[in-house]
Amino acid sequence: MQSKNHLVIRIASVLVASMAMINVGAAAMPEQGVGQRPSLVVGIVVEGLDEEYVKLLRDHFGDGGFNRLIKEGVTIENIDYGPGLDATAAAAVVMTGASPSVNGVPASTVYDVVTRTEHPVLNSSTSTTSLAKGYTPALLLVSTLADEVRITEDGLNQVHSIAADPQMAIVLGGHAASSAFWIDDVTGKWTTSSYFRETPTVISKHNFSRPLSLRIDTMAWTPSMELSRYPDLPEHKKLYPFRYTFPKRDPLAYKAFSASAAGNREVTDVAVDYIKELSLGSRNVTDMVNIGLTVAPYKYGNQADNRIETMDAYLRLDSDIARIMKAVESTAGMDKAVVFIAGTPAPASRKRDDEKWRIPTGRFSPRMATSLLNMYLIAIHGNGEYVSGFHNGYFYLNHNLIKERGLDAASIRKQSADFLLRMSGVSRVYTIDDIIARDAGDNPVALRRNTYFPQAGDLLVSVNPGWIITDSPEDEVLAPDVTAVSFASTISPAWILAPGIASTTIGEVTDARSIAPTISRILRIRSPNATSLPPLRIE
Repeated sequence: MQSKNHLVIRIASVLVASMAMINVGAAAMPEQGVGQRPSLVVGIVVEGLDEEYVKLLRDHFGDGGFNRLIKEGVTIENIDYGPGLDATAAAAVVMTGASPSVNGVPASTVYDVVTRTEHPVLNSSTSTTSLAKGYTPALLLVSTLADEVRITEDGLNQVHSIAADPQMAIVLGGHAASSAFWIDDVTGKWTTSSYFRETPTVISKHNFSRPLSLRIDTMAWTPSMELSRYPDLPEHKKLYPFRYTFPKRDPLAYKAFSASAAGNREVTDVAVDYIKELSLGSRNVTDMVNIGLTVAPYKYGNQADNRIETMDAYLRLDSDIARIMKAVESTAGMDKAVVFIAGTPAPASRKRDDEKWRIPTGRFSPRMATSLLNMYLIAIHGNGEYVSGFHNGYFYLNHNLIKERGLDAASIRKQSADFLLRMSGVSRVYTIDDIIARDAGDNPVALRRNTYFPQAGDLLVSVNPGWIITDSPEDEVLAPDVTAVSFASTISPAWILAPGIASTTIGEVTDARSIAPTISRILRIRSPNATSLPPLRIE
């Protein structure tokens, strides 16, 4: 009996010693990725990104950009933004997880019925001389993904945004960003608004050591490979390579540069320097850098068919993404980083086809339509200025006059819609009452969701495809021709690359509002405060 007890004691002693050794070994081993929040988040929003082009050009891409995302990450083939959103509004949906009716950003520009002028949606300045200083995220009504990343670390981390366009930079930075910078379209300098107080040394170096103003005259955008290698090109497009330069004497030089693949390279250069020189992702906090790029059809060219330019922009974008990924590997390491890329809709505009093809076209003049509508309402209700203006497809009525005359606004809208519908080039007209009642457009629920009613007009007009909206032929020289306001749902792809998330493809249509909560779930932080949809189930 005594020997049996002795054996039990010995076995117990061995087990205790073994457990102690296991604990000591565990303490000596480095912590694994399980349970750790990523130390760096990189968000890339690309205007005009189309998955069909990505598929078409995959064989020409390198291994470090799109092909890596497709091979190792989650591919979301169809991100649905609903109708009528431009890049600024779509980026706001991505970053807030909320629709324009909630986040307050329905388009890049809005109309002021008091001054009867349009202005950038995220700019509070009343002075045209200090427009850049007036950009502010305070006009973005809800929190963003970038805000939540900053808040979760109590501000001990760094959150930055870089884009060629000021409003894209503001949306990507959010309210709590350390910095948000963009390319000034007059001076070419990297600039910010008075809202943000930090100027990283990276920006100072680019502005003073290698300013764009001293280089832009020598820069050009040309094809990155032989024309014969671009897929699906008709023979005549293989004869003459494109070449775009950006002479500083041209008042549109910096705008044209920012819209080109060369502009993407400049933005990427700064983003890579941010990651490396600020050592983002190298500390025990979660840093974030968000980057705005574009592959939208190049509107400063002189050809309606710009397929070569678009394909070349994708090839160069692939290289830019690979450079960003390489920078992440050199600081945080991809095993501690989350990279997401979201495409936003391309503008519903393009150069008009040559007249020799006899495609039906016409010119819709908002100024003339406003005048004719006002004369029509005068004939019915007496003298007065009943129409305040036109902007982004909307006619705005003079509500002060309507109220003074004791008229019913809904009835005036209905009369106006019936009149406008008889104008040449007008295919559809919806009153704001129709939109509120979800009785407008091919996707009425989404149209209502994408309408921010405090800034919406009274009548939404759709002009025939192929027509341009302009008041004079001279305007066509100064700005690209635009087609009708689009009510078709806009679809773009997205990719998410994160530790522990298996490669997969989501083929079904996915609401764009799901992106922010999905990234939040991966980061194990709270979602932006207006998020209305659950995260995607990806493991």
